[in-house]
Amino acid sequence: MSDQFRTEQDSLGSVEVPTDALYGAQTQRAVNNFPVSDYTLPIPFLRAMVSIKRAAAETNRELGLLSDPAARAIIDACDSLTPEIYAHQFPVDVFQTGSGTSTNMNVNEVLACIASDHLSDGVEENIGANDHVNMSQSSNDVIPSAIHLSALLAIKNELLPALHHLQYAIEQKAQSVSGVVKNGRTHLMDAVPVTFDQELMGWADQIKHCGARLESTLPRLSELAQGGTAVGTGLNAHPEFATLFAQKLSARCGVALSPADNFFTAIATQDTAVEVSGQLKTCAVALMKIANDLRWMNSGPLAGIGEIELPSLQPGSSIMPGKVNPVIAESVAMVAARVMGNDTTVTIAGQSGNFQLNVMLPLIAHTLLESIQLLGNGAKLLADKAIAGFSLKQERIARALSRNPILVTALNPIIGYEKAAEIAKTAYRTGRPVLDVAEEMTDISRERLQEILDPARLAEGGIIGGLGQNKDAK
Repeated sequence: MSDQFRTEQDSLGSVEVPTDALYGAQTQRAVNNFPVSDYTLPIPFLRAMVSIKRAAAETNRELGLLSDPAARAIIDACDSLTPEIYAHQFPVDVFQTGSGTSTNMNVNEVLACIASDHLSDGVEENIGANDHVNMSQSSNDVIPSAIHLSALLAIKNELLPALHHLQYAIEQKAQSVSGVVKNGRTHLMDAVPVTFDQELMGWADQIKHCGARLESTLPRLSELAQGGTAVGTGLNAHPEFATLFAQKLSARCGVALSPADNFFTAIATQDTAVEVSGQLKTCAVALMKIANDLRWMNSGPLAGIGEIELPSLQPGSSIMPGKVNPVIAESVAMVAARVMGNDTTVTIAGQSGNFQLNVMLPLIAHTLLESIQLLGNGAKLLADKAIAGFSLKQERIARALSRNPILVTALNPIIGYEKAAEIAKTAYRTGRPVLDVAEEMTDISRERLQEILDPARLAEGGIIGGLGQNKDAK
C-alpha cells in the first residue's frame, strides 16, 4: 500500500481509504460501489444532516445516553465543518443505496474522525461513527428528516424570497406602464384590447399564488421522521428522544419542527416531498408562461410582434451581426423544463415506498433541492435582467392597435354579431382601419364610433356601446 492510502476496517473486513480522507471504510465502499454519476448530495442537504447529528448529540447527552465529553466533541465537530470539508469529504454518489445509508455513514464517519480529535485531553474513549454519532438514529429516519429540513429551509430562506422579489418587480413594472393599451391575444391571434398593467398584474398574481401554495406545504415539511429509527417503532431510541430532539433542532435552525404524528408514514412514504415537488412544478409552469410571453412580445424586432424590447445582454449570434436574443427568458424556460422533468422523477421515486421504507431517498433529496435552487435563481434572473429593464415600443403598439378589426366586438350589442363579423372581415380583407369600415357599413356617426371603439374604454370591460340593435344600421 502506498503513502496515499491507509487501511480501515468495518464489519465486512478491510478497505483502503485515501490518507487525507476524514471518512472511513463504509464511505469508501460506497465510493467504490457507485461510480454512477458526478452528482453528490447537495450541500444544503448535508448541512441539514449535520444539524440533525448535532441536535441528536445534545439530546442524547440530556437523556443521559451520551457522555458530556463525547457529546461536546460531536457538537464541536459539527460546528467546525468548513466549505472545503463539505466539498471534498462527502463524495458518495446520489445513485447509491436507496435508504441513503451510505451518505448517513459518510456523515457519521467524518464527524467521528473530527470529534475524536476534539476530545479533551485525558478522555480515553474514541468517538464511534455508529455507537456515538449515530446514537438513537437510523439512516431510515435521518435521511427523510434531512429531506424535510433541507427543503423547508431552502423554500423559506431562498425560494419564497425570490418569488416575492419577482412579484414585486412585476408589480413595479406594471405601475410604470399603467394605462398603456395594447392588443390582447388569444390563440396567438388578435383579440380585444388590454392594458399592459392588466397583463402584467396577471403574471404577478400567478407568482403570488405560487408562493402561497408553497407556504401551505411548510407545516408538513416541518414534521420529522426522527425518532422512528429503522421501521417506525423507535427501537433503540429513548421514548423522549423525538420530542426533545425536535425542540433542539428547532432552536438550532430557527424554524418550528415537530415529530411526525406517525413515524411509519414518515419513514415508509415520501408523500410530502411529492406534494412539494408538484407545487414546484406549478411554479415552473408560471415561470414558463411569463418567459414565453416576454419572448413573443419581444419577437422581431421587425418581423415579429415587437411590442417590447428586452435588455441587450450579449451578442445573439456567431454569424449574424447585430442579432440580440431573449437569453434570460430562454434560460428561465429551460429551468422550468428541468423542474417539470424533476417532478416526474420525484413522483416515480415517491412510489418506491416498499413496506416500511422508501428506497429512492437520495434521488428525492437531490432532485427536490435542485428544483428549489433552480426556481429561486430563475425567478431572480427574470426579475432583475428581463422584467425590470424592458421598454415599450409605443409607436408600434399604437399602430397595431388602431388596425385591429377585433375592436368591432364592442359593436355586438348595437348591430349584432353577424353584422360586426362582416365589418371585421371587410377590414381584414382590405387592410383598412375598422373605424373607417364601420362608418361605411353602419349609420352610426364617426364620433360615436370613435367613442365605442376606443381601445382604452374596451380594456375597461363591460358593455361600451349600449344595449339593443341599431335600427338604422345598414
